[in-house]
Amino acid sequence: MAGPLQGIRVVELGVWVAGPAAGGILADWGADVVKIEPPTGDPARAFGRMLGIDDDAANPPFEMDNRGKRSVVLDVTTEQGRTTALELLCDADVFITNVRPGALRRMGLDFAAVATSNRRLVYGLITGYGETGPDADRAAYDVAAFWARAGLAHLLTRPGQTPPFQRGGMGDHSAGMTLAAAVCAALVARARTGEGQLVSTSLYRQGAYTVSFDLNTFLLSGHAIAIGQRETMGNPCMNNYAAGDGRRFWIVGLEANRHWPPLCRAVGRPEWLTDPRFATAWSRASHSAELIAELDEIFATRTLDEWADVFAAEPELFWAPINSVEDVVADDQFHAAGGIVYVPEGDSTVPMVASPADFSGTPWAPRSVAPRLGEHTADVLAELRQRRG
Repeated sequence: MAGPLQGIRVVELGVWVAGPAAGGILADWGADVVKIEPPTGDPARAFGRMLGIDDDAANPPFEMDNRGKRSVVLDVTTEQGRTTALELLCDADVFITNVRPGALRRMGLDFAAVATSNRRLVYGLITGYGETGPDADRAAYDVAAFWARAGLAHLLTRPGQTPPFQRGGMGDHSAGMTLAAAVCAALVARARTGEGQLVSTSLYRQGAYTVSFDLNTFLLSGHAIAIGQRETMGNPCMNNYAAGDGRRFWIVGLEANRHWPPLCRAVGRPEWLTDPRFATAWSRASHSAELIAELDEIFATRTLDEWADVFAAEPELFWAPINSVEDVVADDQFHAAGGIVYVPEGDSTVPMVASPADFSGTPWAPRSVAPRLGEHTADVLAELRQRRG
């Protein structure tokens, strides 16, 4: 169960979530990831306290992105620390960082400096806003660059309402997965050319790609897609509703001719198929408020479990419950789909969320929980001295 990246050596200089998430994915997939931390540690080690978790040793967000790694304490702001970091990079396959480009240049850890001593190195960089332009060195968390500036918050704000709050690490984890994929593509190219390269993404670009359905529509047509309101959605079959027990669910009737008839049968309204108000997609859009109000009344007559049984008899009716995190953890399908992995911790295991990819020929399995600060410094430096002969 070594994973597809067994034998790949990764050095990570990552803080908070985005860079460590990329390194965490590579570690899950079998790479040997050495995490360089300052003497005070990655600031993400404070997440547990920030979340009000009483146990000082418990830090679930940090565990998610740092399991399977080895921690080395180096002060890269000092000459000795930088020298050791460069020595680690001399025979590494991959470098992962989300430190700002200006700081990397000042420390001599930018791509141009590092690549001179290791032409095969794949250098993976996550920035806030990109590598060029007036904001290239501007500080950013994903709430700023991904959520707010790239348009997500605006597009998810109902007219007249205030923007919703992003959940922790949403943009960071997306950018981390993008960088992990880019690193793997660069490793494929290196196998062909023998040369490493710089691969990069940014939280801003990741956010723009996330809402590219909207952005590309505006670019090519000059028109913005309207922000919908549940009560007047142009396609009432693509909307959320509440069952009689208060639990909400989403009807996903994207294809009008395919999904409208089974919905009519499920709610006991076959006459709607010929009702001039609702018979076509255009007429349903024209009478959307009326149709949604009628569906609201119908769906309120049964519990969600009862509607689930009704929907099951209509395989062409697509739908999903709107789950809480408790619902997700209790969902048999989540477990069947491999959503949980059991991470070794001493003689037991700890359940955690799996990174979202599997490999049939080279399956991966988590190897260890996140390291303690500096836990592997002596071992890694001893290995470095041994490699140098």
